[in-house]
Amino acid sequence: MRTRQPTTVTLEDQRIPVQAKLAAAWTSFMFFYIYVDYFHLYKAGVIDDILAGNVFVFDISGTLLTIFLALVGIPALMVMLSMTLPTRVNRATNLVVASLYIPVTVFNASGVSLDWASFYGLSIGLEVLLLAFILRSAWSWPRTAPSATMPTRREADRAQQQA
Repeated sequence: MRTRQPTTVTLEDQRIPVQAKLAAAWTSFMFFYIYVDYFHLYKAGVIDDILAGNVFVFDISGTLLTIFLALVGIPALMVMLSMTLPTRVNRATNLVVASLYIPVTVFNASGVSLDWASFYGLSIGLEVLLLAFILRSAWSWPRTAPSATMPTRREADRAQQQA
């Protein structure tokens, strides 16, 4: 009778491109962002206020809904932009947008009562963690040294101008 020898197999840990990490983080942010807004509707009186034409302290208007659409639309676009923008523009865009969304996210805590502090504390904390991951990933984007055989863009431009 044969006995099977236990084997240990090391899982392959492939390097994930920064663009994919950023797109995944923006996707997670979007899901969380939308679900926090959805769960907020369970708070007593929120739907009554919406039906009366108010959100928080604001009257519901075309302008307000346009702002809300932009606040949701920008991170949604960041999923696609993180995968398609050129590297330098991609890095800068992620740094700027994630930096701007931290105060937007923290604003959700304004006017929160103590009985809802855990809900908003957890939601804001997780959203800020995702934004911090985006900032860290974009900030620490790996750089490659110019190859000895491959001219830098500046060298290529000079050679083209001289030709």
